[in-house]
Amino acid sequence: MESELDYDLTPDQWETLKALRSPAPDRRSVSGPVVAQLVALGLAAVSDEIPAITYWGRKVLVRGSARLWDVAA
Repeated sequence: MESELDYDLTPDQWETLKALRSPAPDRRSVSGPVVAQLVALGLAAVSDEIPAITYWGRKVLVRGSARLWDVAA
């Protein structure tokens, strides 16, 4: 797995990253501290107080986690 896309995210971080895929009005409430963690990792960004998934966040979400791959096997 490419190291640049290999993140060991917590379940809350994965769920928040998935929630950020949907359009802003359709999003369920997301946790501010978890969004801040994703922003620090470069997987999310905040513009005008609205969190959004970044290009890298989408790549990581599509790629998944090594830990998730182990569960699926």
